[in-house]
Amino acid sequence: QVQLVESGGGSVQPGGSLRLSCLASGFSFKENVITWVRQKPARGLEWVSTIYSPSTSTYYRYYADSVKGRFTISGNNEQSTVYLDMSSLKSEDTAQYYCVTRPFCKERQCYANVDEYADWGQGTQVTVSS
Repeated sequence: QVQLVESGGGSVQPGGSLRLSCLASGFSFKENVITWVRQKPARGLEWVSTIYSPSTSTYYRYYADSVKGRFTISGNNEQSTVYLDMSSLKSEDTAQYYCVTRPFCKERQCYANVDEYADWGQGTQVTVSS
């Protein structure tokens, strides 16, 4: 059974940094993509970033334009953990962040489509405020 457990959220001032972690189990990193999705207050779900690792030394990373250059997704296959390092945080990054997974797909319209994900973590809150 797939389990995803997020941690690392919190409150930070604009311009600050946070690292989110997602501890995953119940599936293979070689067969699934792992994605961070966020939901801003009173807004819909937004795709943030996806990682795919077909081997322990190979990672493919994809980012939404809104976070490119500020967020970095990474993985540790041995520890079954995916990270989202967030820097230069803005107030508009305030959201509940979810770690989600689905079987591998290579098209952006697939892995960036939040409706395609059936397995979700409980989420972790990130608040950016002065």
